Amino acid sequence: MATINELQDEVIEEFSALDDWMDRYQLLIDLGNEQPPMPASGKTEQNLIDGCQSRVWLQAELSPSGTLLFTAESDALIVKGIIALLIRILNDHTPQEILQADLYFIDQIGLREHLSPTRSNGLLAMVRQIRAYALAFQAKH
Repeated sequence: MATINELQDEVIEEFSALDDWMDRYQLLIDLGNEQPPMPASGKTEQNLIDGCQSRVWLQAELSPSGTLLFTAESDALIVKGIIALLIRILNDHTPQEILQADLYFIDQIGLREHLSPTRSNGLLAMVRQIRAYALAFQAKH
């Protein structure tokens, strides 16, 4: 199992191979489309992330091995790609690892500077929600 930082480095490498931001947006959209759809039962008010302009649902459960497994869905293509990236990096790690992670890939691939302010706020809201789940599951143990 790759570490969070190894996964971030993989993402940075993928994005740095693309010079043009239109290509990078396309990569985000592709990542979002590759993500398995969230079951309708997960699309509840409770799983809706506050602070996102588009609708983003995020659900987490604890695996038998003590890692967090995330499911997410968004009605906006690029946002779906962003949450897919976050899940790719943070999925199947322990709450402790998630809470200690420094998500440097966001700045390194230029995501923050190429997103509109509302999308950028949404990205921060997604990260906050993932960390909140990690804290909650950590507290249960």
